[in-house]
Amino acid sequence: MNIKENDPIPNVDVFVIENGKPVKKNTQVFLKDKKVVIFGLPGAYTSVCSEKHLPGYVNKFEQYKEKGIDHIICISVNDPFVMSAWGKEHNVGDKILMIGDPFLNFTKAIGADVDKSARGLGIRSNRYTMLVDNLKVVKLQEEADTGSCEVSAAENFIKLV
Repeated sequence: MNIKENDPIPNVDVFVIENGKPVKKNTQVFLKDKKVVIFGLPGAYTSVCSEKHLPGYVNKFEQYKEKGIDHIICISVNDPFVMSAWGKEHNVGDKILMIGDPFLNFTKAIGADVDKSARGLGIRSNRYTMLVDNLKVVKLQEEADTGSCEVSAAENFIKLV
């Protein structure tokens, strides 16, 4: 990854679903004056993402809130409709903000893009979790392999918050 601790978050557009419609959100505007946890992953509905990464943050939501986290954000190289549907299947409710990065704006800006074409996925995101406080990366944990979810897992990352 290109982004490091103490770096500013990139100024890019990502997408969410609001009232059934895709809405563009600018990271600089949306994250200003907020303390957030952003976890990036290779793709909605993929095995490790569905079995461990997303459910871990849903389950640890209250503990993160107690530590002053304003939002927990899940971002993936999927369109916002897919992210929204995947979130509904995992009962994220208002706990996790599901963000689509279909054009890899955020993913490429932080240097998390990886080529998973050999597995039929195309260009995806590496697996990571970061703590961002008022647009600055405070903590960052990146997995060595996208199939692993250890240092970026909710139960491990919370120790750094």
